[in-house]
Amino acid sequence: MTVETRALSARMAGDVPVLDVLADGPDRLRLFLGAGVAPARLAARGGVVPTRVVSVNGSLMVICARDAGGPEVELPVSDVAAVLPVTAPEPELFAGMRVLMGVRNGQTAGQVHDWLRHHVDGQGADAALILDRTRPGETALAADLGDALRDAPIAGLARVVCVTSDLPLGADEISERHPMQAPDAPGKDRMARPEPDPWTAPLGHLILLDQLRWRFLTAARAVAFLDVTDVLAPMPIGRRAFDLVEGSELGIVSLVGRRIYPWRVRKGQAATFGDHICDLFDNPGGNRRWVADPARVPEDAPFRLVRVGGLKPDPRDVAFFYRAMALRCPEADGLPLAPKTGLILDDDLLKLARDGFGADPVLPPASDGGAQSSAAMPAAVPGRTAIVTCMKNEGPFILEWIAHHRAIGVDDFLVYTNDCTDGTDTLLDLLQAHGVVQHRENPFRGTDLKPQHAALQAAEAEPIMARAGWAICMDVDEFINVHAGGGHLRDLYAAVGDANMISLTWRLFGNSDLHDFIDMPTPARFTRCAPEMARKPHQAWGFKTLFRNLGLYKKMGVHRPKGLKPDLWEEISWVNGSGQEMPKEMLRNGWRSTVDTYGYALATLNHYAVRDAESFLVKRDRGRVNHVERDQGLAYWFRMNNNAEEDTSIQRMLPALEAELAKLRALPGVAAQHDACVAAHRTRIETLKSGEAFGAFYAEITGDRMQRLSRMHTSFGSNVFLAGPDCVPDEVVFEDQPEGFFFTVETVDETAH
Repeated sequence: MTVETRALSARMAGDVPVLDVLADGPDRLRLFLGAGVAPARLAARGGVVPTRVVSVNGSLMVICARDAGGPEVELPVSDVAAVLPVTAPEPELFAGMRVLMGVRNGQTAGQVHDWLRHHVDGQGADAALILDRTRPGETALAADLGDALRDAPIAGLARVVCVTSDLPLGADEISERHPMQAPDAPGKDRMARPEPDPWTAPLGHLILLDQLRWRFLTAARAVAFLDVTDVLAPMPIGRRAFDLVEGSELGIVSLVGRRIYPWRVRKGQAATFGDHICDLFDNPGGNRRWVADPARVPEDAPFRLVRVGGLKPDPRDVAFFYRAMALRCPEADGLPLAPKTGLILDDDLLKLARDGFGADPVLPPASDGGAQSSAAMPAAVPGRTAIVTCMKNEGPFILEWIAHHRAIGVDDFLVYTNDCTDGTDTLLDLLQAHGVVQHRENPFRGTDLKPQHAALQAAEAEPIMARAGWAICMDVDEFINVHAGGGHLRDLYAAVGDANMISLTWRLFGNSDLHDFIDMPTPARFTRCAPEMARKPHQAWGFKTLFRNLGLYKKMGVHRPKGLKPDLWEEISWVNGSGQEMPKEMLRNGWRSTVDTYGYALATLNHYAVRDAESFLVKRDRGRVNHVERDQGLAYWFRMNNNAEEDTSIQRMLPALEAELAKLRALPGVAAQHDACVAAHRTRIETLKSGEAFGAFYAEITGDRMQRLSRMHTSFGSNVFLAGPDCVPDEVVFEDQPEGFFFTVETVDETAH
């Protein structure tokens, strides 16, 4: 068959984008103007009188009266003189037909042919009106599509019309073909942002859809608006989109879509609909289109992208479609359009690919691990629990931390260290000799990994991890505080039933206004902390995750396992510290709690990020194991030193901690080496305090201003924590403030550290 072509009479008249002028009887016109023309500029001119305006996202359909018919009219805009040709509508082209109204933006003729065949064979369509958004210099669709239809005719397809424009129709944005326009594409912050391209950017003159209606579609039996990358889901006759609209009360049916993806396209081949066999397990869906009967749509209800005017179709009348993302973004150049950790094989899509498109798609591999391939145990039968941690110059705090966690039921400790100068590594070697820990040199040197990430990577090959029933990555300033039962991990595991992941939300503990270092257990000294409802600063609700060692993820992560095996996602049972189910949106990337996901009823992760002011000097001097490039300066102290409330719940475990601590100190050489670490810590404190920079810093963090700020966090907006404490005026800090007082600042360009 021959693919017919039409061109919009689109042009610029001065600064006015004119999309078309359609005759509407002998004495009326429909003038279509692109976005950006203020209705106040409309004025009678040359016998053309604007009488009514319909606006869609700033683009206009102007109903005009005119004195007499003729091939040309003056543009009724007060400050622009232009004569425009009048286009005669062609409703007879699609009279009585079920029409696909589609937008093509870079897709090949073969892909459009597949789109047509799918909807004619399986959905009852018999015609198509395609807006061909071709860049200057690109081959238009019509000729190649005509060749494809002659080579492989589609029985039942009566007419195809391709519409082109000499005026770019997109917004001032980047191309819709680029992966930055793909909602699920990962790593957008690392992509090179291309220049805006109005020829292929998302449509900017949205009145255009109604323009196509009035020029071509008023006599159509039904119109389904879809992009040529969208395919209606197979349904039986009577429940197809075109069937539903004919039986609907308003003559409108909503189309609800979801994005679909290939697992992989074979090398050297272009993507097809049949490659798209994967869905995101956490796909929110939400793409919208519509089907309408033009004869029943009111004149003042324009065709829009996701709806028709303000009409609300019956929610029971809905059809579904799939959006093939590898076709929608043909200029991805190998960049991913969705994270592989979220893609799962969908049986309905596989059937559609094979039966509907005759494809042989590449299937995702089946993952090892999960309950089906392991001796899975309910949480109340946990096996061993292991902690992986990194340390540098933490000597004075090692024994208390191990003692506490042994007291609550941790069995194994795998500790990675680097560049210690206070005896930390010597103490850990002694503890390893006594069978308490496994100590390793951090293998980050010679890699491009940060110390913490290098340690986690190495830990995966350790026997400790192979035999662990539960594992967690956490730091020596973090203490698991179990509220369930008697405070033991077995009580927590029993309370969460069959859960295989438990996120423990931080509660930030401040320095309790203690400045001097004393060698006594951290949970006994520091009792002031953030409120449970502490959404700010951003770090306040970070979490660490206890996880069952079932192979549901590919590797350990700082806050939670990473590299989800997406075909196993339904086996994940992840709860928060109150035993409440975590949303599936967290399964891939979440690292902090929200108002909906925080919980402390069963367990808390007490985070003593600053300890006392003297010890914080050593921490700042030592540096970080993860964000190694960031200082731990005044802004860090301000964010993490929270003394708003008191919480002593962890102190019920102090007797057990002291008992375990005594056992550790009784091991040959351990007490003496601990004391040596304490002495080295004190020496380093004095050295730092005697220096000009650290001395001034110590004076500042121990001053009255910073102590007051540590009790005011709930009164500050998020930007205050990004800008740092210097942004808070003294009158805010030192004057009495009314209940409910709130202070914030403008957005900052660079976060203070």
